[in-house]
Amino acid sequence: MPVTSGAVAPAFMAEIAARVDARMSTLLAPDLERWSAVDPDLAPPLESLHRVLLAGGKRLRPVFCYWAFVGMGGDPADTRVVDAGAALELLHTFAVIHDDVMDASIRRHGTETIHTEFARMHEQAGWRGEARRFGEGVAILMGDLAFVYSEMLLRGAPPEVWEVFDQLRLEVNVGQYLDLLGTARANASPALARRICRYKSAKYTIERPLHLGAAMWAPQRLHEVAPAFTLYGLPLGEAFQLRDDILGTFGDPDVTGKEVGDDLREGKPTLLYALARQRATGEAADLLARRYGSTDLTDGEVEAMQRVFEATEARSDVEATIEQLVDECLAAASSDQLPITDDARQALTGLARFVAGRNY
Repeated sequence: MPVTSGAVAPAFMAEIAARVDARMSTLLAPDLERWSAVDPDLAPPLESLHRVLLAGGKRLRPVFCYWAFVGMGGDPADTRVVDAGAALELLHTFAVIHDDVMDASIRRHGTETIHTEFARMHEQAGWRGEARRFGEGVAILMGDLAFVYSEMLLRGAPPEVWEVFDQLRLEVNVGQYLDLLGTARANASPALARRICRYKSAKYTIERPLHLGAAMWAPQRLHEVAPAFTLYGLPLGEAFQLRDDILGTFGDPDVTGKEVGDDLREGKPTLLYALARQRATGEAADLLARRYGSTDLTDGEVEAMQRVFEATEARSDVEATIEQLVDECLAAASSDQLPITDDARQALTGLARFVAGRNY
């Protein structure tokens, strides 16, 4: 299936996102009031956590959880699926706050990252110690707090739900370590890049949220239906991350909310980089070997690397891989093995086209 660039988000995504955002706000608002009364100095970090939670994002994890739940027969108005979606989004917030610290990212969804905000606060106030360490410490604590809130929302859920949630949390941490290691070693191979895609993003973004929705509605059927959801979720999850990698290198920062070239400055072990590194020769190979992963990479060097990714056909090959993965997931969505309603099948088909072709 040719992937259409700039694909429009299905209309139902906004409605699901609004319900999840409202649930997260009602969870955090009383705690903000409570802890601010204990000590006014507790208000700024909690307000920043709330800001990051509601700063935007695609809310894909709650959306996939919702359609597995509803597609198998769950009531769309059931608050349990909203709680599960909010739990996924809070866990995602935990992960991205910590990820921003690891990557030294300045912006996320067009807003200042927590560690950057509090480092600036420390510096402006002239406090003791190192501003960077203070900012990172605050961010780690707020990420941990989001992790606690995510668990609170699943309290009382069946053991099968916790089984999925536990595996999801293990997988994203394992994937993150592989990402860190690949960055440090600067020796990404296509096989490693795709393994990181699977564990850092594919399973955590699409496959496990689908499993979570199924387990929330029909826990006794989870092991029966999980393989069919996996056939859809894993290839689409990998396509999602590969699209993210392309946007991180070629995307418009006004649309993505991130600086173009961030992945290049961080030295991310992406498939895009791994293919280009294998194929580049001469000055192009030297540029990647010497400067990929340099935090002081200039805009001119970013543009030069973009040209290398184009000239080595790394970008076109990644685009072709995305199309192949989407074809796999669409075949799974249309299969009778996937035990969902026609409405859910149509929704998952629309989501596949959006995930693969989005420009943010």
